[in-house]
Amino acid sequence: MGMRNGVGFMIGKVLAGLRAEQWRALSLSSSGFASLVASLVALGLLAAITAPAALAADCPGHPDAIGTSRTLVVDPREHRLVGTMQYRETLPLADHEVVLTFDDGPLPHNSNQILEILASQCVKATFFTIGRMAQSFPEGVRKLRDAGHTIGTHTQNHPLNMNRMPIERAQKEIDDGIASVKAALGDDSALAPFVRIPGLMRADAVEDYAGSQGLQLWSADFLADDWRHISSSRVYDLAISRIEAKGKGILLLHDIQARTVAALPRILNELKARGYHIVQVVPATPDRPATPTEPQQWLLHPPTEDVAISHWPKIPNFVFAGADMLPAPTLSDVDWLAGQPIAFAEPFDHARRLVHGIATPREAPWPRSSSLPLQNTAITLPAPAQSLFEMPDGLRAALAASSHHVEQTESSVREAPTRMVSADTSDSRRISHGKLHAGRGQGRALERDQRHGASRVAGRGIPTATPRHRAPLKHLVQIKKRSV
Repeated sequence: MGMRNGVGFMIGKVLAGLRAEQWRALSLSSSGFASLVASLVALGLLAAITAPAALAADCPGHPDAIGTSRTLVVDPREHRLVGTMQYRETLPLADHEVVLTFDDGPLPHNSNQILEILASQCVKATFFTIGRMAQSFPEGVRKLRDAGHTIGTHTQNHPLNMNRMPIERAQKEIDDGIASVKAALGDDSALAPFVRIPGLMRADAVEDYAGSQGLQLWSADFLADDWRHISSSRVYDLAISRIEAKGKGILLLHDIQARTVAALPRILNELKARGYHIVQVVPATPDRPATPTEPQQWLLHPPTEDVAISHWPKIPNFVFAGADMLPAPTLSDVDWLAGQPIAFAEPFDHARRLVHGIATPREAPWPRSSSLPLQNTAITLPAPAQSLFEMPDGLRAALAASSHHVEQTESSVREAPTRMVSADTSDSRRISHGKLHAGRGQGRALERDQRHGASRVAGRGIPTATPRHRAPLKHLVQIKKRSV
């Protein structure tokens, strides 16, 4: 798809040249017009024939390679922050387009293997190089340039506290990293003004400084967690699942990890099988203008006409023709009460009254309500007749009988406890007198019987007396025992 777009762009430039230089000559005769048509047909056939051949030529010996579909040219000054993991915008990619990025290199053993895998798949990527690593392995940086990859920087020492360190230290980390990579390359033009903060530890001050230096800060759209202690199979699973979840974007990997070396071939093969395309990103230069884009293309999921937009258009700033003051309205303009004057309760500037030291609110300046005159004041309502309050004889007798029945019920309820208490007292005296003349053996038997009788009485629901009335309870138990 990207190659066809490139061929179409080339055809457009050829047509523009034909229009500028040969249109007059071609339009003079019918043979000239025929030659123009023949040229267009030849260009179209050439594009259709050479497009597949160009893909094969880009990756000789590897017809199944995923390749690099197109090159995206961006201007860092127009879009300073990219990557939806932290920022609103990302690169203006089409659906199923992925940009590969690698951090922390170069480390010869693993980084060289990454370069070999990319070369076998004819893939171009972006490498964010650490300045200290470039000082240690400058030939690794030059290998990136010679292979045609884009080279950015990743600070000098890879600090993981860029969001907390003083801005002076953060500036030095960025500047020293750029200087070290330039020294390793020996060519300032080979370094892209792309920077990624270690650990994605962003800070407003760091972003402002990078923008002032014309640098573009890169975050990412998805990770593969290849810096963690996980298997290469897990790296592959995370990369593919997260790419599929968003459909396009920037993938962050690390070329210094052995697990990344093992997972990368599977990732590229799976991306090709699922219809994805690899895009290389390069900075704009005076000789290489930025790729034309629309603002919504820099959003991961730009709004479409099928989705309702909840943002209302901004209110424009109106330019008033004049600033004349309108006259204030008067009472006559309002025409209250047919032009009659209004009597206010108190003047507007009257001091408010104090009640217990607290200022009371002023009375509302509205006309007071007037009392309406009473008409026909001699009319009075009739007094109720005495018959309204009289009770029929039948209802009076029924109420009296009901009241007498209630009184008898209450009297019987009050007398029942009294009789029970008197009976218990007389019986207790007789039992106590007999107990004094009983023998020792009879006394023990009586006490035993009392204990058994008490348990039976308790089982019948007789309430237990308090310690203060323990003697009457014993008498009551003896009475119950004899009755049994």
